[in-house]
Amino acid sequence: MNNAHDIVPTHLAVQAMRDNGYKNAAYALAELMDNAIQAGASQVELLCGERKQSVEGKRRSRIEQIAVLDNGCGMDANVLRLALQFGNGTHLDEDKHTGIGRFGMGLPSSSISQCQRVDVWSWHNGIENVLHSYLDLDEIKSQRMTEVPEPTVQPIPMIWRNIGQKFGDSGTLVVWSKIDRCMWRTGKAIIDNSEFVIGRMYRKFLDNDQVKIRMVAFDLDALYKVPPEKSALPNDPGYLIEKTSCPAPYDHQAMFQSWEGDTSYETTYKINFKDKEHDVKVRFSYAKEEARQAEPGKNPGSLPHGQHAAKNVGVSVVRAGRELELDQNLVNNYDPTERWWGIEVEFPPSLDDIFGVTNNKQSARNFGEILQLDIESLLEEGKTVAQLKEELLQDEDPKLPLLELAHKISSQLSLIRRLIKAQTKGTRTTEKRHGHDPYKPEKVATTVTQERQSQGYKGKSDADEQLPKEERKQVIKEALKEDGVTEAKAELIAATTVDDGLKYSFAQASIDTPEFFTVQSRGGAIIVTLNTNHPAYKNLVEILEEDVDKADIDTLRSRLVNSLDGLKLLLMAWARYEDEQPDGQRKENAQDTRIDWGRVARRFLENE
Repeated sequence: MNNAHDIVPTHLAVQAMRDNGYKNAAYALAELMDNAIQAGASQVELLCGERKQSVEGKRRSRIEQIAVLDNGCGMDANVLRLALQFGNGTHLDEDKHTGIGRFGMGLPSSSISQCQRVDVWSWHNGIENVLHSYLDLDEIKSQRMTEVPEPTVQPIPMIWRNIGQKFGDSGTLVVWSKIDRCMWRTGKAIIDNSEFVIGRMYRKFLDNDQVKIRMVAFDLDALYKVPPEKSALPNDPGYLIEKTSCPAPYDHQAMFQSWEGDTSYETTYKINFKDKEHDVKVRFSYAKEEARQAEPGKNPGSLPHGQHAAKNVGVSVVRAGRELELDQNLVNNYDPTERWWGIEVEFPPSLDDIFGVTNNKQSARNFGEILQLDIESLLEEGKTVAQLKEELLQDEDPKLPLLELAHKISSQLSLIRRLIKAQTKGTRTTEKRHGHDPYKPEKVATTVTQERQSQGYKGKSDADEQLPKEERKQVIKEALKEDGVTEAKAELIAATTVDDGLKYSFAQASIDTPEFFTVQSRGGAIIVTLNTNHPAYKNLVEILEEDVDKADIDTLRSRLVNSLDGLKLLLMAWARYEDEQPDGQRKENAQDTRIDWGRVARRFLENE
C-alpha cells in the first residue's frame, strides 16, 4: 500500500508513464527487440494474435495479443524481476554502456505505452524451466500490485508454443494483452507498418546475419490454419546495402554510391569525453545516375524505388549499430530531390550524454539541436567556428563537441546536393517538348561554323576533326568530366557530338570558379559548359528549363520577365566591366572583343 505522502505515488506515476513519447507500436516493439539482441538472440519473432469482433454490424479482425519471442540467453528470477521494474536493469553501470540497452526502461515503459498488461516468460537450460512474471495496470491502479511479482514456474500457453518457431534451450517471450493504445487495429497492419521501420532500425544486424526477424499475424481462433509470415529485410536509408526491402531493380543491388569527394565516404571524427577519445563515424552517399533516369514523361521519384527513398529522407542517427531516428533538421521538405542523398552518423553508447539520447531511444536530442543551427549563416556574419565554440563553452552547453561535426556534415551535404542537381541538368529528355529538337542550337552553330571555315576562318579545334571517331569521343568525354560532368552524361554527349557530326558540345555542371561558362577546344569540338553555381544560370537558364507544361500563363509570364531581367543584368555587367578598364589598349581590346563577338553572334542568330 502506498503512503499518502509518497513523493511519487506508484499507481499514479505508472499511469502517467503511459504517455512516454513512443511514436507508435513499431518503436515500442523495438525496445523488446533491443533486449533480445542484447541477450544474444539469433532470431526474434513478432507474433500478432487477432480475433474476429463485431464492428458496426460486421465481423472484423482486431488485434488482441502481441508477442515478441527470442532465443537469447534468457533471464533468471532476479534479472526477470529487475527487467519489469521501471528504471532498473543490468546495464545501468557506466562500464556496461557498450550495447543497445542501457536505461532500464525498455520492457515496462514500451509495453504500457500500448497495453494494460504485459506477461513475461523466460528460461535457462530448457523450456521446462520457464519462469513467469507480469505487470497489470488495473492491479497497479487499484494498488493491489505494489511490486513486481516474484517469478514463478509457469508453462508457456500453447497458442505461443504452436505459433512460435524458435523455442531453444533458452529464451524469452513477452506478451502484450488488453491492448488499448495501438493505433493499428489488425495484426497485418502492425506488421506492414512495423516492417519498414524495424528493417531500418536493425539493418546492420540483418545485413550481417546477426539476427533474423520473423513476423506472423494469425487468428487466435483458427490455429489450425498455417498463417503467412514475413522476414524483415534491411532497409538502408543510405542505399549502400545490396539486398534490401527496396523495390526492384534495387532489391539486390545498391541504389546509391559512396560519396567520392575530397574525403572518403566514411569519415571518423574523434570526440573527447570524460578524458577518453571516442570515434564517431559519418557515411555519405548519393543516388547512382541510373536511379535518376526514367522514360520520357515519367519522374524517377514516382517510380517504386523513388517512392521508397521518399520515406527514408534524413540523417540516420545510429547508436551501437541500431538506428535511433531519421533526423529531419537538414532536410529541405519542399525539394523532392532530397530523397537522393544519404547520411549516416554512428556513435557508441559512451557518448549518449553528448548526443542527448532519450531514455526511449527514439532520438539524439543534442545532436538534433546542433543541426538546427544555421552554421553557414553565422559564419557569413563574420563568426568563425572557433568563436561559435567559445560561445557554447561560455554557456556550458553540452552540445559543444558536436559543433564541428555538424558543420562538416552540413558542408559536405551542400556539395552532394550540387552533384545531385547536376545529375539531371542538361539531359535532353527534359527538353523534348512539342516536337522541339533539343540539339537544334548545336546544329545551327555547326552550320554557321562550317560556312566560316569555307570563308577562311580557322579555329583551334578544327585540326582534330580528322581524328578517328572513337578517339574524338574519348577526348571529348574526358574534357567534359574535367568540368564536373558525370561519367554517364559525358559519354552520352560525346557520342552524340561525334556521331551526329556536331561541332559543339553543350553541357551543364557545378564549377568552382566565377565563370558563367567554360570553353574548351578538344577532339575537334568546341565544348561549352554552363556553371550551374553562377547566378546567371539561375536567372537565365534554370528559370526557363522548369516544366512549362505544368505552369499557368501568369507563371510563364513571370519566368519570361525574370529571364529578361537576368539578360539585362548580364549585359550591364559586361558594360561595367568595359567601363572599369583603364584608357588605352586594354579598354580597346574589350571593345574590339564585344564588336567581333557581335558579328559572329549575328550570323549564328540569323540562321536560327
